[in-house]
Amino acid sequence: MVAGLALMLVLLEVILRRAPRLQRANGEGRSSAEGTAIATAIATDFATANDDHLLVVVPTYNESANIEGCLRALLASDPPCGHWQVLVADDGSSDDTIRKAEAVIAERATPASAPVPLPAGQVLRCGPRPVGERWCGKNWPCSEASRQRPPATPHGWILFVDADVSVDPGALRAALQDAKQQGSDLLSLAPRLACGCLAEWLVQPIVAFLLTLGFPTDRTNDPHDPSAFAAGPFMLFRRSAYDAIGGHRAVAAEVVEDMALARAIKGQGFRLRYLLALDLVSLRMYRDFAGLWEGWTKNWYLGLQGNGALVLASGVVTLLLFSGPWLLLALAGIDSLQEGNLSPLLAPAAAGIALHLALRLWAQHRVLLPARHWWLAGLGGGLIAAITLASIWKTTTGRGWTWRGRSLA
Repeated sequence: MVAGLALMLVLLEVILRRAPRLQRANGEGRSSAEGTAIATAIATDFATANDDHLLVVVPTYNESANIEGCLRALLASDPPCGHWQVLVADDGSSDDTIRKAEAVIAERATPASAPVPLPAGQVLRCGPRPVGERWCGKNWPCSEASRQRPPATPHGWILFVDADVSVDPGALRAALQDAKQQGSDLLSLAPRLACGCLAEWLVQPIVAFLLTLGFPTDRTNDPHDPSAFAAGPFMLFRRSAYDAIGGHRAVAAEVVEDMALARAIKGQGFRLRYLLALDLVSLRMYRDFAGLWEGWTKNWYLGLQGNGALVLASGVVTLLLFSGPWLLLALAGIDSLQEGNLSPLLAPAAAGIALHLALRLWAQHRVLLPARHWWLAGLGGGLIAAITLASIWKTTTGRGWTWRGRSLA
């Protein structure tokens, strides 16, 4: 247990040290006055000389709590290219997602003094899903939005951004610049995780550790390695490659569509690239326990490619590493009370708990995830173990297997 936690810490540091990061585009990170002048010059240059086309798609379904912040950040972005627009693709929301999105777009009318036009914003009502066809999650709105196509040429790009994402003003430009320079057909970014509710603090840091270990960036970025991974919240496709693999229509029935799209891109010989973008993109996945439970039980089993043994192993290992030290501490306390002296279990328990703190301090330094509530790692390990079991049950039986209340069975 202690050795396992120590090994985890070492491996995480090795992986993160060599993980590539998205670099800010030229002209950023300067003084305020200089930066403003440069930004204006660059914006004018992009608008007049850059012939790339970018369609930014935000798929939504009952995203009232997220859409305003996401959309404002996107529309306030530095121009990533000469021709770009933002499209909210709504999948039949029953809340006020559409009203809020349209209000934000209306606020963004281009003032007469602007050096370049602001990006166009639009809301697309995608309509009901085709009868007799299986469409899961956001695949339907993404597919419908892709019909509002930028040219399927070397200059055409399409970006899918989840509504719970917030981007820095330079994120889109930096991503497009990197994709062009590196010849990427799919560029996906690992965002900074943001936590708010207690359930997130219990689970998300541990999940971040597991994803980093399970899907190292060097393997994903190696064209000779079959491993493929992409983060669904931010996926930038070269339009011609997206069309060649069939887009979201080709993975319509896939619940974990980001992984399926990544495998399709790499499997058909296109260039897949996965970068850290911790200072440019942030993600707040869940706002309460119910949403977190529904989300991770939806994805866990399929995220490990339906390998039941591997799913169970992930739950058992997580339970041992993160709940084990606290259980040992409890047993050490009972043993000490009964025997009247310090229990031999106290040393490994204390070492394991110290490593929990070390992991969270490392995460605070390396991935900008605060160490808040680190002492609740034992509860987090138990919750993830329960998630693995529930995910197997829901996915294999179809009972309670939902997303935002919609059945996935």
